[in-house]
Amino acid sequence: MKRYLIAFAAVMISGLASAQDPVSAQKGVTYGAGTSVEGDLLSADILPSRLQKDKYAGKVTGKVVEVCQEKGCWMKLQKSDGEPLMVKFKDYKFFMPKDIVGKDVVLEGQAVVKEVPVKQLKHYAKDAGKSQEEIDKIKESKREIQFVAAGVLVL
Repeated sequence: MKRYLIAFAAVMISGLASAQDPVSAQKGVTYGAGTSVEGDLLSADILPSRLQKDKYAGKVTGKVVEVCQEKGCWMKLQKSDGEPLMVKFKDYKFFMPKDIVGKDVVLEGQAVVKEVPVKQLKHYAKDAGKSQEEIDKIKESKREIQFVAAGVLVL
């Protein structure tokens, strides 16, 4: 009987541990509150022109070019101007899998323009797996659009 209880406890503990990790980024998988392809979808490129008073609420679509390699707590979408769109997740309630790079996604949430301090930029670079040399080159804060996603859908 003890053996069964120990085995059951081990299965439950491993199940709880894996519940914290996001599932693989497969087509149709949603994260957070989820979203859909219905409605007004802006590309990450068009988003800057749609900001009103440095804010936007709605849906954005794009290709993931980078994701936090520590926990998946942020990602970046490709833009044609070379400056990726930073995406964070509402209330830090969900994360992205590390294999989401290269996937197209739909985000639903809010965009805001922020001044990102050097310390935070260095933190992002470290999370992305950048070399210490690349991190040390960061010397100035940066004004950028950040999207806070309540939900993400992998296309």
